[in-house]
Amino acid sequence: MRDALRFTGVSKRFGSNQALREVTFRVPLGSITGFVGHNGAGKTTAFSIVSGFLTPDEGQVDVLGRGAFDPVAMKGLVGVLPQDAELPDRHTPTELLYHLARLQGMAHRDASTEVERVIDVVDLTSRARVLIATLSHGMRRRVAVATALLGSPPLVLLDEPLSGLDPSQQHHLRRSLARLRGRQTLVLSSHDLPDLERLSDWVIMLRAGQCLRQGPLAEVVGSTSTVRWEVGPGVSLAALQAAVPTHTFTLVDGVLQEVAPGDGNLDTSSVAVMRVLAEGGVSVRSVKRGVGLEERFLDDVGRGTGDTSQRRES
Repeated sequence: MRDALRFTGVSKRFGSNQALREVTFRVPLGSITGFVGHNGAGKTTAFSIVSGFLTPDEGQVDVLGRGAFDPVAMKGLVGVLPQDAELPDRHTPTELLYHLARLQGMAHRDASTEVERVIDVVDLTSRARVLIATLSHGMRRRVAVATALLGSPPLVLLDEPLSGLDPSQQHHLRRSLARLRGRQTLVLSSHDLPDLERLSDWVIMLRAGQCLRQGPLAEVVGSTSTVRWEVGPGVSLAALQAAVPTHTFTLVDGVLQEVAPGDGNLDTSSVAVMRVLAEGGVSVRSVKRGVGLEERFLDDVGRGTGDTSQRRES
């Protein structure tokens, strides 16, 4: 599979602070990739290197198979939404986006059509022609997302794209971004891990400037090897083990966890597990494949503590 982005042994230091330490990861072409880490993990530094605002001290960066980012040779190929994007208050969203489209080299008619498209993607048609100064924080955020999507760049970096949006707006934007899967490559950085899990099919996890884990979402969260059953009292681990001897079962605070070996079949075992629970009169309140991205992140990175050895960033 071709990659839209690749880091190989990338390091970056700011004085005595090592922001990135020999980081190696890949972003598959056409994927929606979740970029996960505590404040100070190195996510913003990595984004800045990809988009050409910073150069690495060591290592190689390959953007869309063209090497390091070049603002002239790669004009219009990379869209970026910074975490704290500022917008000009004296213009409307339509005016701002049209101006940016023309800077990309679009003709008048093409620019106007593209502005209408991205305004619709972020669900801001009703406010497209009012001053940005009059927009709420959530609406401003949607305009900022639209600037990154303008022109359908093959690679788009979005830092906290859903921040400040109400639940309805988040739902709409998630659906819009999901429709871009396979057509563009999106890299999303967010502290809202359930949101990232809804969208992502690939995950990269950083801690203290190092890549802890990367791979398909299903592999990272264990959805092919782990099932969590929320159950009532009366569970017999011995009966479950006898019914599915190749799998491992644990029970903690009403959560029954089943872990399959590499060649295990969770579809087949679920029938046996449900039969044992039913025969024991045990109620089943919920069933979930995998441990969830948030749980995996907390297990890997640490619960309740962020790394403070780096400069503060997102």
